Amino acid sequence: NLTGYRNLMKLSSIAYTEGFYYRPRIDFEVLEQNHEGLVCATACLGGQVPSLILKGKVGEARDLAGRFRELFGRDNFYLELQYHGIREQETVNRELVKIGVDMDIPLIATNDAHYVDKDDARSHEVLLCVQTGKLMKDADRMKFPSDEFYLKSHDEMKALFYDYPDAIFNTRKIAEMVELELELGRPILPNFEVPEGFNLDTYLRRLVLEGAQARYGTTIPEEVRKRIEYELSVITKMRFSGYFLIVWDVIKHSRSRGIPVGPGRGSAAGSMVSYCLGITALDPLRYDLLFERFLNPERNEMPDMDLDFCADRRDEVIDYVRLRYGDDHVSQIITFNKMKAKAVIKDVARAMDIPFQRANEISKLIEEKELQDTLTRSKEFQALYRDRDMGKELIDTSLKLEGLNRSAGRHAAGIVISRGPLTDYVPLYMDKDGVVSSQFEKNALEKAGLVKMDFLGLKNLTIIDTCLRLIRETAGKDLDIETIPLDDRDTYRLLQKADTKGVFQLESGGMQTLLRRLGPTCFEDIIAIVALFRPGPLNSGMADDFIKRKRDPKQVQDRKSVV
Repeated sequence: NLTGYRNLMKLSSIAYTEGFYYRPRIDFEVLEQNHEGLVCATACLGGQVPSLILKGKVGEARDLAGRFRELFGRDNFYLELQYHGIREQETVNRELVKIGVDMDIPLIATNDAHYVDKDDARSHEVLLCVQTGKLMKDADRMKFPSDEFYLKSHDEMKALFYDYPDAIFNTRKIAEMVELELELGRPILPNFEVPEGFNLDTYLRRLVLEGAQARYGTTIPEEVRKRIEYELSVITKMRFSGYFLIVWDVIKHSRSRGIPVGPGRGSAAGSMVSYCLGITALDPLRYDLLFERFLNPERNEMPDMDLDFCADRRDEVIDYVRLRYGDDHVSQIITFNKMKAKAVIKDVARAMDIPFQRANEISKLIEEKELQDTLTRSKEFQALYRDRDMGKELIDTSLKLEGLNRSAGRHAAGIVISRGPLTDYVPLYMDKDGVVSSQFEKNALEKAGLVKMDFLGLKNLTIIDTCLRLIRETAGKDLDIETIPLDDRDTYRLLQKADTKGVFQLESGGMQTLLRRLGPTCFEDIIAIVALFRPGPLNSGMADDFIKRKRDPKQVQDRKSVV
């Protein structure tokens, strides 16, 4: 059951490091306190018994097996039989059977599977070479002792353990004992503590109304109040009040510590609630921004806010989140580097000791996204495939490995926060630097309902903060970047000359050309030019039409007359 699964994961504490599992020392005191709900203990705990047998410590192996049986009960502890054509396993299996008979401990039969089919063994060896930086010809490379580590069928397992039908029966029995249901799509928000007398919804409302008064004055305009009520009704109905409070708290703490925070980006800028909470700094009504782009009651999706912080102090924000919700509730997010068409050819060629220059020539033949498409359409690639000395094995192996994860990395900005300890919801990964990440990538985390936030470190914010400090120190002026005027003529003269090096989204060559052609004179022109600088508007002539109407307003037609 799920409780047993979680407890077993906690007890065994298996850490995945650089592709290998390491077994910890067993803490029997913890085990005795937490054994309730466990279905069985085989590979994680019972695996210690075979290890002792191989060391010739049969007496200790029997004592340990007996202790496990007492802890878990007869029906919850099994001795595992495996056979992959390895001589040592024969020795272990014989002794396990004796222990099982003498101590009345049931057996199960399993097969360690690292690939699907038997003929995948060779490709798996190549993959290990790619992952460990070895060559197939290296005598000391990591390799499996046989080609039996595949997903065997029921009939194959029956034939392999024909002398022990009870072990086959028990394997099925354990499978039927497992009851695990994963409820996807249901948000699992971290617990956010609110002051006494409030719940999440009422506290959010209180903060939003206070923020609205700070933004608009004591008398909140009716249009603003209506927008607030609408957004709060959607947020409350979708049970996302906690999410907004979490983000508000992070932003509030950062500002209180003098950590520069961005004005907001993406669809979150369309939320009046975010604006009143101080999460964003752009009035959505003034610029006709839609809340539904950010949060739509017809799409039961978690809000997704990208939060910008000073690049030099981003780690301080993450440290606060860890302190606020618990270090075991927060982690980085894993990323997977895939073995794509060209890359997999080069990786496999390297493992097979094919010269780099030749591997590079072969990769240049690949013009399609997938190897199979290239093999279907490229005559040169087909000719290479017919070369049995090198080409056929290279391409066959690459076809099997294409799309697999080559290595694991760390998401540049993503952070996941859970309600309880992360180990209750997601497996974890520790990289060589000791940084812990979720083993679910960001899309899987969202499907599992966990809160994912992007805490981006922006150098622009660091530069702005440094400039403000230098102005304060040299000129004695204390400027607030959020209140600078948006109609400064000298600024627009710089934009018209495309003097925009270092200006976010306005510094590329193509954008500079568009700026010179348009000659922006107001903030709305900047909004338009960022929207127009995309392949669709540029290729369709839409950008040209906009520039013509900017220069000659008479060409602008009323929407109704166009219809």
